[in-house]
Amino acid sequence: MNKDNAKDWNNASGINDPLTDLLKTGARALIQQAVEAELQAFLGEYAKVTDLRGRQTVVRNGYLPEREIVTGVGNVTVKIPKVRDRSGGRIKFNSSLVPPYVRKTKRVEAALPWLYLRGISTGDMQSALSVLLGDDAKGLSPAVVSRLKAQWAEDYLAWNRRDLSKERTVYVWADGIYSTLRGEDDRLCLLVIIGVNEQGEKRLLALSDGYRESKASWLSVLQDLQTRGLQDVPKLATGDGALGFWAAINEAWPTTQHQRCWVHKTANVLATLPDSIQGKAKAGLKEIWMAETKALANQAFDTFLRDFEAKYPKAVGVLEKDRESLLAFYDFPAEHWIHIRTTNPIESSFATIRHRTTRTKNCVSRNTLLGLVFQLTLTAEKSWRKIRGFKRLPDVIKGIRFQDGMAVIMEPEKTEETQQMAA
Repeated sequence: MNKDNAKDWNNASGINDPLTDLLKTGARALIQQAVEAELQAFLGEYAKVTDLRGRQTVVRNGYLPEREIVTGVGNVTVKIPKVRDRSGGRIKFNSSLVPPYVRKTKRVEAALPWLYLRGISTGDMQSALSVLLGDDAKGLSPAVVSRLKAQWAEDYLAWNRRDLSKERTVYVWADGIYSTLRGEDDRLCLLVIIGVNEQGEKRLLALSDGYRESKASWLSVLQDLQTRGLQDVPKLATGDGALGFWAAINEAWPTTQHQRCWVHKTANVLATLPDSIQGKAKAGLKEIWMAETKALANQAFDTFLRDFEAKYPKAVGVLEKDRESLLAFYDFPAEHWIHIRTTNPIESSFATIRHRTTRTKNCVSRNTLLGLVFQLTLTAEKSWRKIRGFKRLPDVIKGIRFQDGMAVIMEPEKTEETQQMAA
């Protein structure tokens, strides 16, 4: 990048974005077409899922408010379609082409890891960006991109060695993210833990690669957190059915309660059922996790088992084996239920990686993948909001008992003297 371009890049009004010219002269239409194609593919996945009335459960429902992409010389708006889930399951459409956390990009560098993860190799990066940036892409040669990737890897390594002695984590979400990208040896799996601190802030706690989702891989991640000073174990961990994670939790954090993710469990149960019955089953599952009390949830649980056991014993088995961990959230503040019932903080933040295109044919190194994903996650983290009812977290930390989401006031134990006086 020459001096003139560098001067334009850092002007007095802010950072100038070379993407502006393209976005204002046609990219908006191209982006809209691509997003519409994504939406049609998304709706196709749920085309056979119907509710009790036989209506398609997931349908198109207009557009979200126009999203502004902030640039140094002005704003460009993009319209993202939205869907409606008639079953109440909160299924949402997230565009992998225009993820929420690049909507306010002011620097081209912030978009590079996203473009790379979409399958653009280092050698192709300049030609791809030339479509977007024209002559400005000359400063983004393969050598420049390689230096940026090296810097991302260094940033990740420094972050992964940070001191955690002052961190106090109350809740964690954990998941294994499989990418279509391949490493030198095998398909890459990212082990991700997001935590909530005592102020209610969500923070990326761990990001590592592992051999699938084995106990040894997860245990290594947890022990590394402890080695770097994380002493107070979380009160609750939310995750999917990966047995390796729960086995590692039992060894490293034996006092941490388990919460199985309802989104994953619902998908697992529905996968064992024919399409014609999935709407009814989903409604039955919702009756469980939306119940006001644990007793009502158990009643709905028993109703589901009764209704499906005779014809669909496999679905019943998938659900019944995790009854206790599926209902663990009832022992925590009701304000927190919406957050701790599912691994949504990870699912939404890593949607771009999960649903990326299959264009990538090249392998990437371990450090390259971790550095790229780390950069994406740091950007996403800026938009994470505090959990609802975060003022209840000190009560959770103190060990105050909750029943059906409400704090239980414990009566003081009566001494022998007070018992005699009462008599």
